[in-house]
Amino acid sequence: MNWVQGLRKTRERFADALRTVLATPEPDDTTVEELADLLVSADVPIRVVQTISSELDHARSRRESIHDTCRRVLLQAMGPAPVLDWATLPSPTVILLVGINGSGKTTTAAKLAYQAQHAGRTPLLGAADTYRAAGSSQLKIWADRIGCEAVIGATGGDAAAVAYDAIDAALSRHCDVVLIDTAGRMHTREPLMRELQKLRLAIAKRLPGAPHHTWVVLDAMLGQNAVVQARQFHDITPLSGVIATKLDGSSKGGFLFAVRQELDIPIWYAGLGEGENDLARFDPAAYVDALLAPENGA
Repeated sequence: MNWVQGLRKTRERFADALRTVLATPEPDDTTVEELADLLVSADVPIRVVQTISSELDHARSRRESIHDTCRRVLLQAMGPAPVLDWATLPSPTVILLVGINGSGKTTTAAKLAYQAQHAGRTPLLGAADTYRAAGSSQLKIWADRIGCEAVIGATGGDAAAVAYDAIDAALSRHCDVVLIDTAGRMHTREPLMRELQKLRLAIAKRLPGAPHHTWVVLDAMLGQNAVVQARQFHDITPLSGVIATKLDGSSKGGFLFAVRQELDIPIWYAGLGEGENDLARFDPAAYVDALLAPENGA
């Protein structure tokens, strides 16, 4: 699935009106106000929308179309494309995945293992979600499907011990990427959030300097609420990146601008479908172009 297809629902939310607005030769106050309402409805941050509105006032003198003005401002808001090269990551690299229940962490962990494997790395999946038996079994099924190692914790067991054992197993089995799936926890439940700190300490005890990355998995269906979650996870355990799941099913895809503007955390991947190949490296230009694409581009 490509970006235009993956962002179809977000684009459909304001497709007809946006097409009319972008086709206007010269923006007037009504056009600018209509466009602002459309962008806000897609969860694009107010600050970014205000910048677009201001820039459109000067578009005529620049001989710049509304489309080109929007594209330029949105790309500036998203910032440069993050670069993640699996081949240059330390050996072993430990990546910790956090997020709330239902955000798609387990499936994402498996898809990342698939990406790492196809980049020439040897991944190991660690199932530190000891609250759900289904979570551990699901990760084991994925590991078998991909053909990679897995360490599964007992239901109700100590998640920190599982993370420790996963790194121990990776070192003994010569695996060079460890992906640790954690239990889903509400960002408002402080005791559960504090457990993440214990888990991080266990990881660092077994491998100094680890985890090398901590990525929050955000459900794009939640829009701006996902940004609130990311901020609170960031306060508890410093995040080095974001993975947006279910982007293909969301009409609020503009929330990713808020992630970049408010948290200044790179977005590494976006889920554009259900298959293991549908976890796409995040491409700001492709993302913006897909948002602004004509509906017949889908």
